[in-house]
Amino acid sequence: MPSDAARSRQKVRARQEVQARQEGRAGVRRENEAAILKAAEEVFAEFGCKGATAAMLAEKAGLPKANLHYYFPTKLALYRKVVDDIFSIWLKSANSFDESDDPVEALTRYINEKMDISRAHPMGSKVWANEIIHKAPVIQDYLETTLRDWTDSRVVVIQRWIDEGKIAPINPEYLLYMIWATTQHYADFGHQITTLNGGKPLSDEQFDDAKRTVVEIILRGIGATAGAKRPAIRSMA
Repeated sequence: MPSDAARSRQKVRARQEVQARQEGRAGVRRENEAAILKAAEEVFAEFGCKGATAAMLAEKAGLPKANLHYYFPTKLALYRKVVDDIFSIWLKSANSFDESDDPVEALTRYINEKMDISRAHPMGSKVWANEIIHKAPVIQDYLETTLRDWTDSRVVVIQRWIDEGKIAPINPEYLLYMIWATTQHYADFGHQITTLNGGKPLSDEQFDDAKRTVVEIILRGIGATAGAKRPAIRSMA
């Protein structure tokens, strides 16, 4: 009969084998989900939720339709996942509002990260843009809850900067709209930029210059410069 030590080693090996199989299945799942989501971004960006089909999505992902439905039971569930992913990435880019009281630092980081996201996730941005252009038939509830609450929280921070005299007395929501429109332009209208750049995507150097330019124009426009402080806004009441 095996000794106690041998039985112990066998149990350890058995646990390791089970863990390895579980990790292997988890790895396959992650790879398949990533392939599906990448394909979904491209298909939804081109055809929208209404025009995309399961066959298109499966073919683009290089998986059987059965696998597609295993991970995402409905096309709508997959579409909302794509939208949620890009929005979550955008939300993280605005953490700078909470991590710095300096509008120059906070807005510079936010704009730079939003620009980088447009370059790294252009299809996700296009999916969002197409949805909004068509009056958000799928995610209107998202706009009225998650986006509204998030926007209100950013407005509070910007208004505090105004009240403290750190930036000019501008409308906080219009500032956010300007940042979104400008930074997401580099994703949603990437083909136009490429065409005007001689048929070539912006190089790293060009893109860095674009980021610096956008940051400088917006910060100057709201009177935000490093170390500067405007007179505090006093109530007329």
